[in-house]
Amino acid sequence: MAWLQLIIQTNGSDAALFDDQLVELGAVAVTLQDNADQPLFEPPPGTTPIWEDTRVIGLFEDNVDIESVISALKSSVSISPFPQLKTEALEDKDWVREWMDSFHPICFGERLWVVPSWLEAPDPNAVNMLLDPGLAFGTGTHQTTALCLRWLDQQQLQDKIVIDYGCGSGILAIAAALLGASQVYCVDNDPQALLATQQNAERNNVSEKIIVHSPETMGECQADILVANILAGPLMELAPRLTALVAPNGYIALSGILAKQTNDVANRYSSAFVLAETIQDEDWVRISGQKSG
Repeated sequence: MAWLQLIIQTNGSDAALFDDQLVELGAVAVTLQDNADQPLFEPPPGTTPIWEDTRVIGLFEDNVDIESVISALKSSVSISPFPQLKTEALEDKDWVREWMDSFHPICFGERLWVVPSWLEAPDPNAVNMLLDPGLAFGTGTHQTTALCLRWLDQQQLQDKIVIDYGCGSGILAIAAALLGASQVYCVDNDPQALLATQQNAERNNVSEKIIVHSPETMGECQADILVANILAGPLMELAPRLTALVAPNGYIALSGILAKQTNDVANRYSSAFVLAETIQDEDWVRISGQKSG
């Protein structure tokens, strides 16, 4: 089967109108894309941020009367001037195969590999984590995750207690467990993240080491190592809580921080931790340190 795409160049406030109407007019899928390379960082809780310059793409079967769809769209969405429209034919492909082919094993540090489950591990003797994109997506490809994985690879984790605060897919927690941690507490306020973490832990045969919690159910505990790959705002707000969760002489690693936010975050932790040199990967940094005894 072939497909037709109807592409609308619009703004963030009008994007939802076109989204709804395209579905009403028979689109089998609607996608919103950033049309101007505008990053969205730290949206307020409860909000759904949309780019100021947005591309709305409606996907239709190729036998649709696309001119009738356009006419109905112009009648139902009263905007003047009406945004630019474009139609494109879309070649039919094995999209599952295309998606799978875009992922490859990645090495982090000297010991740790993240390997999609359908591929062979390049080094069977390495620490190989099987992880697929899915719920609470996270496979280590983003700089913030990579910074934390490389840091974990450098630590002596044997028989240590670890906390992964803001665990997402559980990639950092599972890496810690595979690298020798005896117990890993995973904290996230998203139930889907906790479910993804449990599923990924089972796939990697470390579920007996993994304990999941919401922030509300995470009791008092002191870990040898705490990693938190979230964002600068929450890291600053959570500084007293995260500091209390690290045992004396324990270690902390923080990421999800833009380079320009380094000093603000570091200042919240410097009184309790001897901070190491900040490590940067493109626009993102990792802050790490050892808690005073």
